[in-house]
Amino acid sequence: MDVMGDKTTLFGTGRFVQPSGQEDTRDEADEAGQAAEEAEEARQRAAAEAGDVQAMSVLGSMLLRRGDLDGAEPHLRAATAAGDRAAANNLGVLLHQRGYAEEAAGWWRVAAVAGSAAAAHALGRHHRERGDEPAAEYWLRQSAEQGHVLGAYALADLLEHRGEDAAAEHWMRVAAEHGHREAAYRLARALDRRAARESDGDAGVPLLEEAEQWYRQAAARGHRRAALHLGAILERRGELKEAGRWYLTSAKDGEPRAACALGFLLRDAGDTESAAVWWLRAAQEGDGNAANALGALHAERGETQTAERWYRAAMDAGDVNGAYNLGLLCAEQGRTAQAEQWYRRAAYAGHREAANALAILLLQGGDAAGAEPWFSKAAEAGSVDAAFNLGILYAKRGEDAKALRWYERAAAAGHTEAALQVGIARLREGDEQEAERHLRCAAGGGSAEGAYRLATLLDARRPPEPAHELGHVVHEKTECEEWYERAASQGHRRAQVRVGMLAAARGDVEEAARWYREAAEAGSRNGAFNLGLLLAREGREPEALIWWKRAANAGHGRAALRLALVYARRGELVEGQRWADHAVAAGPAEVAERAGRLRDALREELSA
Repeated sequence: MDVMGDKTTLFGTGRFVQPSGQEDTRDEADEAGQAAEEAEEARQRAAAEAGDVQAMSVLGSMLLRRGDLDGAEPHLRAATAAGDRAAANNLGVLLHQRGYAEEAAGWWRVAAVAGSAAAAHALGRHHRERGDEPAAEYWLRQSAEQGHVLGAYALADLLEHRGEDAAAEHWMRVAAEHGHREAAYRLARALDRRAARESDGDAGVPLLEEAEQWYRQAAARGHRRAALHLGAILERRGELKEAGRWYLTSAKDGEPRAACALGFLLRDAGDTESAAVWWLRAAQEGDGNAANALGALHAERGETQTAERWYRAAMDAGDVNGAYNLGLLCAEQGRTAQAEQWYRRAAYAGHREAANALAILLLQGGDAAGAEPWFSKAAEAGSVDAAFNLGILYAKRGEDAKALRWYERAAAAGHTEAALQVGIARLREGDEQEAERHLRCAAGGGSAEGAYRLATLLDARRPPEPAHELGHVVHEKTECEEWYERAASQGHRRAQVRVGMLAAARGDVEEAARWYREAAEAGSRNGAFNLGLLLAREGREPEALIWWKRAANAGHGRAALRLALVYARRGELVEGQRWADHAVAAGPAEVAERAGRLRDALREELSA
């Protein structure tokens, strides 16, 4: 409700209104001093006692502002009786404060009919509080159309409540343009939400830019939530320094979400100690996200009891992540039963990653039937990992079609290993185009197996190249070799062998030896065999034998055959026969056949 009169505050707003006959509000001016105020009151009192109606109205408003209701009432009643509309409005305010709402509304009606926009606003609010929305809209519209800022804001609020968004936005904009900070904030929020709905195209950009302007206006007037949202916009845009300033402003004004966001900015900048200070402040004010951040911080430091306390605080604040994080903490400590309990609590509350974690826990415990519905629930809720895990579950059962559907769903959301599985499935079906597309996604996402399989696919398409003499280096590399090298650099042994073979084909002996050796040392029998061949060609047969033996002992038939031939040539017939037996057993058929002939020949010679 509004108070009218000289230097009189609007009821419940902390703003001033103009003297009688002027309805525009302005920010509260500094007091000229107690002495000047007393002198002004004495002057107005003297004029009122002399019968000056204007003075009666002003004196009544001054006393009303000071809280002297008994002193103000006779002056306001006298001025009202003389037809002063400002006094009628202020008399309504006084009666409202005394609890006489209906009588107050009667005087507001008198003032509103006489043209008081402030009284029309107060009367509109009175009717809305009583549920009479048609009457509320009528009087609020009367107030708003006369340029009353609070009337425009109250009308916008009413229209928004009724779902009349376009009309509500119009009046919210009117109020915001006249400096109403809450209107500026709410207008910004409406534009921000519309921008989010239209984020698929460029239509959302102008809306977001306008929202930012209104956030700035509200934040500059001390609106802490506007400062928070402005900081978030700036952070998304990468303007972290300015975002931090607005978060700090909002946090200092008591906004816990801003304190939490500031903490994350500081953490990302490497200042964990300062981040913890702001998280603590936000958590103590009930921010669950900040409590979770503190829990994670203490968990990283190995302070599990403190971490658990903060996770519980997050849960108590209504943040379901607290239960999920408690589950993770218990699982890391091997407290499986407690982990399951917390995962279940979070999962039943709709936490999709908790549902996925619960399913994994059940699956590890041998309860595949119990895991499946939780994987399904998590996947349907949008968990990419759960969709992938569901694919694995179906694949293990031999239900390849179902598995592929879930792999495709996870792959579409960017899951690297799921893309690999889809690529492999498409290769089996002969759909090389789709296979290549998914293998590129997997390889680009860091999958070594994806890079290797993509390389083999591209390699098979290459036209044959002319052979090069060893030592004659040709530096040109194809795309498939680049993918082989990426997989090889990630430790993929077959890729390392293939990179070595391609390097050898180019004549780059050193490069070939390096990759063969890396694969062999990682346990690749092909790498060990090829390294032996390379060393033998360079005349380093003793070292070659070491690698051939490693390959042969791992079941490499060709390496065993090479050893048999070397020892036969040296005249070490028993050793040659032993390795020939290895080659026959290891195969493949061609090698087994040659090794068999060699073994028989060695046996005959030994028995001769």
